[in-house]
Amino acid sequence: MQPWKTLTKRVVCHPNRFLTVEIHELELPDGRRIPDWPWLITPDYANVLARTTDGRFLCLRQFKYAVNGVSLAPVGGFLEPGEDPLHAAQRELLEETGYAANEWHALGRCVVDANRGVGTAHFFLALNAKPQCARHADDLEQQELLLLSRHEIEQALDRGEFKVLAWAAVVALGLRYLEKKAEPLK
Repeated sequence: MQPWKTLTKRVVCHPNRFLTVEIHELELPDGRRIPDWPWLITPDYANVLARTTDGRFLCLRQFKYAVNGVSLAPVGGFLEPGEDPLHAAQRELLEETGYAANEWHALGRCVVDANRGVGTAHFFLALNAKPQCARHADDLEQQELLLLSRHEIEQALDRGEFKVLAWAAVVALGLRYLEKKAEPLK
């Protein structure tokens, strides 16, 4: 398989640091050209499934504008320019919950939209989280910090209460990691 070629890029909208819209002119491997392929640029972000020292999972219940309602959410936020994804995950955990963790596992990274860009999601599992300081969340949404048991978070995932794809993904990947870790090696 051969990749598509980007012939030109043109910025059509850049309202702030959170969004740039470009139009790309592309050439397909068979020679066809697409003159107006939309491309979206947003900052990469980190999402964290955090488990406390007593085995409960930190989640936020919050209103989200695009969801048009209340959703459960893991910890997460945009990476600052040049920031390492793990550092961003650790910073977001401390800011949003006041907790810090001493054991971190990368669960992977995924491009948000395979055809239009939209940044990369970096997923982490944080274990042995303990309260360290007061919350300093600067999010626009009202948030309620919850501590859920394993059974409660699995039920919430099954019921679709994590209404954003990346949030459901990091919860599912984190729970899968813990399940695999608990299995004896064969």
